[in-house]
Amino acid sequence: MIRCFAPAIVAALLTGAGALAQQKTVTIAVVNNPDMIRLKKLTSKFEEKNPDIKLNWVVLEENVLRQRVTTDVSQCQFDPVYLGLYETPVFAKRGWLRPLENFPAEYNLEDVFKGLRDGLSYKGKLYAIPFNGESSMLMYRKDLFDAKGLSMPDQPTYDDIAKFADALTDKAKGIYGITLQR
Repeated sequence: MIRCFAPAIVAALLTGAGALAQQKTVTIAVVNNPDMIRLKKLTSKFEEKNPDIKLNWVVLEENVLRQRVTTDVSQCQFDPVYLGLYETPVFAKRGWLRPLENFPAEYNLEDVFKGLRDGLSYKGKLYAIPFNGESSMLMYRKDLFDAKGLSMPDQPTYDDIAKFADALTDKAKGIYGITLQR
């Protein structure tokens, strides 16, 4: 989530402390989703407690945000930024991120799932903190599988899923072998 930042920005955003008196504007790039919109709505409360800091939000669709953040590397136009598990270790390896250190005492990193911490780390150092976490899951109709003589393996691959979807699709009956949620 963080790129091109001064460590004090993280502390100020986490604690609401006025640690950025010299920083007049903090530009925050986030993905356009309900959680980030709710977070943005807290701006007035933060700015009220920190009158020397103005928050400038750049809210973008995920693919646009990823492209802007990637091309922003040399310009550092964003302070905190919304990154994912994919970009964080790649950017850290390239030296585009600084490790996060010196968290406020009340921020307990053990409260963050280990899988998220590991995914946001590179060479044992944490480079981002999660605002939220996502996972994937697969549900399937056993009755349709049984009717076609199919069985779901414990660890299906994407190739397996594609084959099952193809085998289950019967457009004449209005049955489609897969549906996806974004």
